[in-house]
Amino acid sequence: MDKQLKPMGFVFSMSIYIAASVLMFTLTRYLIPFLHETTGWEIILFWFLVGSLGVFLPLIITGIIILKKEGQRFSRQTWKERLRFRKVTKNDLIWSIGAILVVLVITGLLMKILELFGGKFESSPSFMFLEPLSGARYLILAAWLPYWILNILGEEFFWRGVMMPRQEISFGKYTWLIHGFGWGLFHIAFGWHLLITLIPLLFIQSYVVQKTKNSWTGVIMHGGINGPAFIAISLGLIK
Repeated sequence: MDKQLKPMGFVFSMSIYIAASVLMFTLTRYLIPFLHETTGWEIILFWFLVGSLGVFLPLIITGIIILKKEGQRFSRQTWKERLRFRKVTKNDLIWSIGAILVVLVITGLLMKILELFGGKFESSPSFMFLEPLSGARYLILAAWLPYWILNILGEEFFWRGVMMPRQEISFGKYTWLIHGFGWGLFHIAFGWHLLITLIPLLFIQSYVVQKTKNSWTGVIMHGGINGPAFIAISLGLIK
């Protein structure tokens, strides 16, 4: 760990998580429905647009500002050492793939439990509603791809690359608990049903990234679950 880094304590961390959560909640609760009702276009298209430009791009910009205030220069060294986007090792892959399998199993069990006690489970929040694709609507995948890349790399750059190394100075071995909780706050707009099923990913991924000290493990896990899940929903395999 770079000893020049300043700690990111609980108050600083939570202020960022809460601000990002409020931004996400406001845009998804008010702006996206307004644009959908005004234009009549599929609501998920506005999630791709507003999520990309209104949520994930600001995360990236905020991360850049924080790095600038630290005196970091944007170089390969910064990417590798400060942000911890290092060469992926065999051990990193084992941790990532193993964790994905564990997350999928636990998430599946949670979904079954929620269905058992709460009836039909909605796999996506209302602002991500998508009917199974057919015909020309497969073009929606072309709009999804750049959004997905910005979503995964934006979050992993900011949460795991910028924040986690500084949080580790404050919280040590318990960082993944604070980090997972804060990442959960960011997803409050998704609704409590879906938030419960995200718990395994929120905490297990945070643990794996802290364990491996490699932000690419977060990209592998986040992208490896998020991407196939959307494809499954778009094909009608998950409802």
